[in-house]
Amino acid sequence: MEEHSIVVRGDVIVGNYAELGYGLIADMIVAGEHVKINGNIISQNDVRIDMWSEIQGEVRTKSDAYLGEFVKIAGKLFATGNLDVGNNVKISGGYDVKGWLVVRKPLPVVMFIFVYLMALLQLGSEEEVEKALQELFSDEMPDNNLMSIPNRAKIDLDTIRANTRATVGSHCRLLGNFRSRSLLMGNHDTLFGSIRTTGDITIGNGCTIHGNLYSKKGKVSVGRNSIILGKITADSILLHETSKTDGTTAPNSIEIEKDDLEGFSDNEIKLFYGFLMFEDI
Repeated sequence: MEEHSIVVRGDVIVGNYAELGYGLIADMIVAGEHVKINGNIISQNDVRIDMWSEIQGEVRTKSDAYLGEFVKIAGKLFATGNLDVGNNVKISGGYDVKGWLVVRKPLPVVMFIFVYLMALLQLGSEEEVEKALQELFSDEMPDNNLMSIPNRAKIDLDTIRANTRATVGSHCRLLGNFRSRSLLMGNHDTLFGSIRTTGDITIGNGCTIHGNLYSKKGKVSVGRNSIILGKITADSILLHETSKTDGTTAPNSIEIEKDDLEGFSDNEIKLFYGFLMFEDI
């Protein structure tokens, strides 16, 4: 997360009625209905924006752009490919399109995904369809670099709010205070803000949180070599022995997780910890 934009080395999917205080820079950008983005949209591949969405900046793509009905763009639109645009679209800064300009109602994002899956089924690619559905609806940590923003989520300088579970990948730099049902964070992340959930909070290895962790009814787990520069408040807390925190508050219990090194010699233990330090670096 930069000063004005969210940068993703992959694709971005924005749910309906989401509000972003940032622009987006990604490989491909798909936005649902009634989405508000306060910044520029810069994409290497296609840009799809559904009806009634508002972009308070420019839209740039090196491929095709698809704009639904009643979309408003405050800046200029640049497209190296084609522009597929619906009725009553307003582009205040004008447009520069190298390919074809087609005025018609583009497929909504949900219908586009449905047609795509139907095409795969007709081609006999059942394994690809099953794999795509598993990636869309799985609760596991995604392997690909995809940022999925759920419906009615809000992201600005102060808050990252979602009514669902929040999942953060690895090697991310985030700014804002998380508010969600629960949160699962990967490894080597940096968050400049606090986390507040009703459910569990799981922090991976090598993370730095510049704020507090608060779980109303769940458990907080902090992984190896992670640093929490604030207080932890939860029903129960699990801290790795190598993690650090400035202050801890737990109504019920605090548990320290240790590495299972029983049965190893002193030299093997030193080699083990040396490998961990090298891996973290």
